[in-house]
Amino acid sequence: MNVVDSSGWLEYFAGTPAADHFAAPIEDFTNLIVPVISLYEVFKRILQQRGEGSALQAIAFMQQGQVVELTAPLSLTAARISAQEKLPMADSIMLATAREYGATLWTQDSDFQGIENVHYFEK
Repeated sequence: MNVVDSSGWLEYFAGTPAADHFAAPIEDFTNLIVPVISLYEVFKRILQQRGEGSALQAIAFMQQGQVVELTAPLSLTAARISAQEKLPMADSIMLATAREYGATLWTQDSDFQGIENVHYFEK
């Protein structure tokens, strides 16, 4: 199972050279977990940069994976992770979701560098 951080989704949708790091886990929909916070972050950024039509297309593509809501238990796990790992809220939700599903987290966010079961790629 895989979770791709919002940074990876944005690279993928922009078609940057870094997109190659994220293509395999993104395109493997049967093993793709999509935290609802990713939908928020990706939609917001693409909306700002390219407009609502492009943002909605991106979200439709993302929803081919298994979208995971933020539940009360998951939010408490994320808060514990945030306190332990010194991660911001969205990052701790991503990591909590990945751990809940036994997934690998794919990211280029340096906050995750050195954390177990995270594939970190330097920008």
